[in-house]
Amino acid sequence: MKILFEAMTEKHGVSVMEIFNYYVEHGFSAYPEKSLPVEFFAKFIEMTKGYPAFVMIDEATQEIVGFCFLRPYNPFPVFKKTAEISYFIKPEYTGKGLGTIALEKLQSEAKNKGIKFILASISSRNEQSLSFHKKNGFFECGKFSSIGEKKGVAFDVIWMQKELV
Repeated sequence: MKILFEAMTEKHGVSVMEIFNYYVEHGFSAYPEKSLPVEFFAKFIEMTKGYPAFVMIDEATQEIVGFCFLRPYNPFPVFKKTAEISYFIKPEYTGKGLGTIALEKLQSEAKNKGIKFILASISSRNEQSLSFHKKNGFFECGKFSSIGEKKGVAFDVIWMQKELV
């Protein structure tokens, strides 16, 4: 499967929010408890301003199958070499290497922007994401115990870090 990356813009709002809301409703990958309206997409655009943000398109079908972005870890300039990463892929497309393709794309874009460190905030209940990040060179750099609760289930927030070389 060949994946194309297109800069994420307002025209992608419905598709991106459908993918994001799947993960809101089905697990701990996305932190909200309830689906968010398409208007929330404006927050994604706002938080990624000046940073790489893409939709992932299956070249054969021209379908948006995922999205990925970097955003500032912190707005103060002393943290300008550090970004936080997010990616979500349609469930029927997971396990096909798209996460790795998205990570490689964002790492390349990050290096071009002068970013040296990528952070990922991951729910302790999201074992698939924790495993994926470990396999791809991230290490656990912090843990906030039991600070989240979704649908009555407590979870830790685990921070993972990767240095780009």
